[in-house]
Amino acid sequence: MHGSPPPATEGHPTSSERQPWTILVLLAVAQFMVILDITVVNVALPSIGQALKFAPADLQWVVTAYVLFTGGLLLLGGRAADLFGRRRVFLSGLVTFTAASLASGLATSPEMLIAARAAQGLGAALLSPAALSIITTTYSGAQRTTALSTWGAIGGAGAAAGVLFGGMLTAWLSWEWVFFINVPVGIVAGLLTLHLVPSPGPRIGRYRELDLLGALTVMAGLVTLVYGIDGAATHGWSSARTLGLLSLAAALLATFAAIERSVQRPLVPSATWRSRSLVSSATMMLGSTGILIGAFFLNSIYLQEVLNASALETGLAFLPFALIIGVAAHLGTQLIGRVGPRATVVGGLGLASSGALLLAAAPDQASYATDLLPGLLMIGGGIGLVFVTVSITAMADVTDDNAGLASGLMQTSHEIGAALGVAVMATVAATAGAGTEIAAGYGNGFIAAAVIAGALALLALVSVPTTRPVGAVRLAAH
Repeated sequence: MHGSPPPATEGHPTSSERQPWTILVLLAVAQFMVILDITVVNVALPSIGQALKFAPADLQWVVTAYVLFTGGLLLLGGRAADLFGRRRVFLSGLVTFTAASLASGLATSPEMLIAARAAQGLGAALLSPAALSIITTTYSGAQRTTALSTWGAIGGAGAAAGVLFGGMLTAWLSWEWVFFINVPVGIVAGLLTLHLVPSPGPRIGRYRELDLLGALTVMAGLVTLVYGIDGAATHGWSSARTLGLLSLAAALLATFAAIERSVQRPLVPSATWRSRSLVSSATMMLGSTGILIGAFFLNSIYLQEVLNASALETGLAFLPFALIIGVAAHLGTQLIGRVGPRATVVGGLGLASSGALLLAAAPDQASYATDLLPGLLMIGGGIGLVFVTVSITAMADVTDDNAGLASGLMQTSHEIGAALGVAVMATVAATAGAGTEIAAGYGNGFIAAAVIAGALALLALVSVPTTRPVGAVRLAAH
């Protein structure tokens, strides 16, 4: 007994020894499901609408309900992980997500499916920040850098793979399997978690420290914000509906800020906003995710409605996109140690902006191989560099006690960025393409993406830290 080191406990990794990669693999698989479900239904939406007799205007809620509940509750999920135990909250989220996936596949009406997708979002909001905080507190040094770079790559690759898997499952089986596929994965992941992830000691009475009023207010504000932007393509940015919803969202978010200043234990302590590495990384994550998911959305429409690609062909068209994100994530880990996070982020955003301009210049009847693929690869490569960099940099100054909160903030940026990216790029495309070929709107949508990427690059020049993480320096040296 005296010759063996004590086992790692939650929030206290044994820094003297390398930790097993099995925990990372397990949590990465669970996170992959969560990210996958942002885009996996996109290709299946026509089949879902036909099978469940959705009204055309309501079909978007199959995607929106999931993103809204995930993004709106992630901060609460992250704080709950810190207060009640990361493994406990992770398992609660995993059970909820898996059960809601089964309910989604069994849905017999639009209302049942939308409610099940909202429940999936709740599960994801508990699962995702808990998983990232377990990784952050389990690994240290170069192992932690590798783990976080892997996590960052999942953010992009999972979204790309979702379109591919959605096309394959819809074409080969049926739309229900877009959801059913999560069930066996969730069950196996839950059983392995009980075996692999250390159990924390009991935490009693800490529910009093959870800022529920703040959580409900920020969720209401984010939901209202995304709902308002989401409807702007139909109702117009200057409509009374859009302006009213955006004003209400601003009022709710301002109320949240006031609540956080007045409560004893706020959901987001004021010190959080003084962490330059965390705040700048969350901002870069929000904007980059918006560009990435918006690119998926516009290209899915273009491929199917303009180039007449099938669901399976559309999914396969995004396979190189997914692969290049993984390659860029590996390259990004090396670049962080050599040139620092700021240069890596700025370079990635510059590459993404150039790729968006290539897509904006595509002709009305574009060729996938010559007109679309180069731009897609540049966007995927650029965003892959950004994701891996900010995933590492965000957690550089975060203590173990606040790992869940920081993880929740980063994941909130990812989910809300996805919703905002689709809403903004779709609105620009719809406005520019009104009464013309959809290709006209497609080009303007990517001009907007290029402008956003350029603005983010300028912001990164003054906000992203230049200090290289220690673990990244070690990896670069090898």
